[in-house]
Amino acid sequence: MKPLLLSIVSALLLLISPLSHAEQSKDMGSLEVHYSALNATFIPPAVAKAYGIKRSSANALINIAILDKNQSGKPALTAKISGNARNLLGTTKPLEFREVREGNAIYYLAEVRIANEENVTFNIDINAEGNRSGKLTFQQIFYEN
Repeated sequence: MKPLLLSIVSALLLLISPLSHAEQSKDMGSLEVHYSALNATFIPPAVAKAYGIKRSSANALINIAILDKNQSGKPALTAKISGNARNLLGTTKPLEFREVREGNAIYYLAEVRIANEENVTFNIDINAEGNRSGKLTFQQIFYEN
């Protein structure tokens, strides 16, 4: 059941990306980091329940996957991920990422409280296996729905 749910989440992220820039990627040397941030109400109830995600218009979900550019097929990598979310008023909220494994796929999920029309800057430190690391910074405006 969980592989099906993960496929649904991945498809959902791809479908809404033209509307909200849901999935993006960044090259960090030999790493290819895919990331997305979206309002948790976009996650179907069954998927949210399976992964312990709180569906609320005041809750955002951050999803990160790390791939190895040096390997054919770009296998997923394990990593230690930490970071924070900061709004324009300077309020900083820590992000606590949890690892999700589905077959060969590895994802890191974190949730953060948001307000309507809140502009949030995410500062995320990635330390992937093989002593490879990098810093991911991106900004997103969230809208309650």
